[in-house]
Amino acid sequence: MNNHMLRFETAGESHGECLVAILTGLPANIPISLDFLNRQLWRRQQGYGRGGRMKIETDRVRVVSGVRHSKTIGSPIAIIIENSDWKNWTSTLPVEAQDGEPGKEKPVHRPRPGHADLAGAVKYNFPEARYILERASARETTARVAMGALAKSFLREFGIGVLSHVVGVGPVSLQRTATWDELVALSERNEVLLGCVDIETEQRMKDAVDHAYRTGDTVGGIFEVVAHGVPAGLGSHIAWDTRLDGRLAQAIVSIQAVKGAEIGFAEEGAQSYGSAVQDTIHYDKAERQFSRGSNRAGGIEGGITNGQDVVVRGFLKPISTLRRPLESVDLPTRDPALAAYERSDVAVVPAAGVIGEAMVALVLAQAFLEKFGGDSLGETTRNFEGYQAQVRSY
Repeated sequence: MNNHMLRFETAGESHGECLVAILTGLPANIPISLDFLNRQLWRRQQGYGRGGRMKIETDRVRVVSGVRHSKTIGSPIAIIIENSDWKNWTSTLPVEAQDGEPGKEKPVHRPRPGHADLAGAVKYNFPEARYILERASARETTARVAMGALAKSFLREFGIGVLSHVVGVGPVSLQRTATWDELVALSERNEVLLGCVDIETEQRMKDAVDHAYRTGDTVGGIFEVVAHGVPAGLGSHIAWDTRLDGRLAQAIVSIQAVKGAEIGFAEEGAQSYGSAVQDTIHYDKAERQFSRGSNRAGGIEGGITNGQDVVVRGFLKPISTLRRPLESVDLPTRDPALAAYERSDVAVVPAAGVIGEAMVALVLAQAFLEKFGGDSLGETTRNFEGYQAQVRSY
């Protein structure tokens, strides 16, 4: 994201002292609520099938720059999220070299199939995979969710909301479209099972997770992110890397364990004829407004938002760490061995949806600022309102 007006960077290891993130490019005077940011971190930690780490950490964000008196000031926003588990790893991952205590090193000599362990160890020429595991871990996404919450705070000033729900866990899938009101109600729940809007389907999803628990396995799924109230005209058709659908797909697939992304109903469309796929165009002369007969395109046509809800799905593979480990190789001896086991989750699809929200919000906020600019919220609002008047008079 470094080529865009709005950009962010995260740092930190899974069992390090803390996670750090910096967001640059938000205009001044955007209201920021720490309660809202912490609520998003809480949502990321919920869901049936989570592992022991969620019992250790109670994530809270500490904003150390860029926000004063509950508003952005236009400078980079820096945040810190402390890792409560650090106290158990200070001798394992010290910053300075020191004489290690026996048994404190915790090397990872048996790489896990499907994880970054082996590929990373080979790439960086490490004798074992501990350092790879620490950064490749999805613990990093905690910082992304915090950055995404800042982007959401900006977008909602313009009537744009970004929420998610789970549409599939293992072999179980939701067989209907969720309404925006259902997504709002889901996001406000204080008890999260599997993040599905349909209670009956959610129970069958729980059964799939229970099966994975019983067999020492893990289970993946599909989450859907919906951005509501997005204006027409974000993104561009003029170059491959300005097309908004491509940027959203990259953002979703960058999430750990996500192996695919879908804009709108891509898979269904690929199996259909054109007459059944395209969203018909209509015009209300009284309202002087265009509309579509459906939203199979997921709110994006030609890389540009068309005014409908932006709909993005992420396809999450099962977590790579299994309690019933798969075949691997011992790195020091090169002998066959069973893969290492690190404390892990069985299912993380609801959490992945919240992370997906963060990534979609960041990409949309980037595109919004690229179109409307502004060093302050007032300036951006004037530019946006002028464009809206242009659209209404088209």
